[in-house]
Amino acid sequence: MRALDQVRRILADAGLQAGIVVRDLDDGGTAVLDPARQFPCASLVKVPLALATLLRVHRGELAADQVVVVEPPAARSDTGLGRFRHPVRIAVEDLLELAVTVSDNVAADALFALTPPGAVDAELRALGVRGVAVRHRLADLADTPALRVERPYGHLLASRSGTPGDGHALEQFDVGRANAGSAEGFADLLTHLWRPTAVPAAVAERVRDLLGGNVFGQRLAPDLRTDASRWSSKTGTLLTLRHEAGVLEHADGTTIAVVVLSASTVAATHQPEAEAALGRCARVLHDALLDEGFSAPGGGRPG
Repeated sequence: MRALDQVRRILADAGLQAGIVVRDLDDGGTAVLDPARQFPCASLVKVPLALATLLRVHRGELAADQVVVVEPPAARSDTGLGRFRHPVRIAVEDLLELAVTVSDNVAADALFALTPPGAVDAELRALGVRGVAVRHRLADLADTPALRVERPYGHLLASRSGTPGDGHALEQFDVGRANAGSAEGFADLLTHLWRPTAVPAAVAERVRDLLGGNVFGQRLAPDLRTDASRWSSKTGTLLTLRHEAGVLEHADGTTIAVVVLSASTVAATHQPEAEAALGRCARVLHDALLDEGFSAPGGGRPG
């Protein structure tokens, strides 16, 4: 498949390794590259966290308007409650808004205090989603000296300290210990949200609404979103990791899940070429799926 060759060239030129799934949610056709490869999922873990929280609200185990007191974090972060200097009283549903739309780690950990990682993981297992593992809170991502050192040393360690078996010197980058997932696993999760059968319709709709409010549009959106489509997604970024998982809904009703998980071999914080490359790869496989019709029963898998 020429599209896959083009994608591999784009990734190689940008110093990226990636797992990609582009899936038509109605006919099951797929265009993929290394779909089962596991990556630490960074803030993509907030999607199963939101789903698990809302499932508990639906079952009456939590209340959407339940008020939680969130103390200011010991170390300030870039977004949301991580910038606050005083305790905050905030409802569970508003914590969800912050955790998903502006990727607020402090809000996410307040939700993890109500629904621990193991409980979130159990919800995924109950749905049959096997390609995503939830193991720890977001605060654990920063609980290592390597992630607190001056740039670019943390990025250098992240890009150079992997093992052939996907282990890593940094626990947060070791797929056997970190929150981790594959492009295929996150595509399965998105399928449950956009074509719900096991997930209550109202819960799936609320998670879709949250993903539609994502404010980070620098990665895949420039190559996918148009005036005749709606792009709803969640990004995940940590040192050399750059991910995005979302669904593109076209005006004609065609609905395409797009999941791109990636790790860079370049030890740099700002990599605009990497961001652009991931968007180009997503677009190439999206167009190949629609133009070449990989729609075999059960989902075609080119390449």
